[in-house]
Amino acid sequence: MTGFKNLLLAFTVLGASTAAFASDDNFASLTFGQTSDKVKKSHALNDNLNHPNADGVIGKDNTWGVRLGQQNSQGRYYATYDNVSGSHNGIKLRQENLLGSYDLFYPVGGSTKLFGGATAGLTKLTQDSPGFSRDSDIGYAIGGQMGVLQQVSQNTSVELGYRYLRSNASTEMSERGGSKQGSLDLTSSAQTYLSANYAF
Repeated sequence: MTGFKNLLLAFTVLGASTAAFASDDNFASLTFGQTSDKVKKSHALNDNLNHPNADGVIGKDNTWGVRLGQQNSQGRYYATYDNVSGSHNGIKLRQENLLGSYDLFYPVGGSTKLFGGATAGLTKLTQDSPGFSRDSDIGYAIGGQMGVLQQVSQNTSVELGYRYLRSNASTEMSERGGSKQGSLDLTSSAQTYLSANYAF
């Protein structure tokens, strides 16, 4: 229940932030990219599972997302939800992000802009490995993004971006009906993505 309250709080904060842009254009986006995570393993997990490669669990895995926000000629506010999952060495993880972001624009041509900004929000990490009890945790996420935005028409644009996040989400691995084998801590994630944006 605490995780759900955190999600509601994030939406409330984002709503208050985007209200400041009420006179500007709304926009919605679909994103697709690849995410790679850095995961720290506990000593117990290394000993019990023979040093599994946790960084390879989510490593350049496909990531889908949606965004909604407001923008003007100087910058934009937006909320993002995206998710990615992967498995490796008998470990299966799923990462979901609920984020609020702000970007500043830097025009470099008539229809091309560079952008860069900051992001903060929540990350949910779920462990659902075969033979282990399912476990999940919600932690903070903070980081930034940069990229290039290309206007295609008056209402549509595409972008290529890179986002880096630090997080503290952690999940345990316990055998079904057995003992705890150790824990996995998500420390950071990096995503390269493409986005299609529509202003309305």
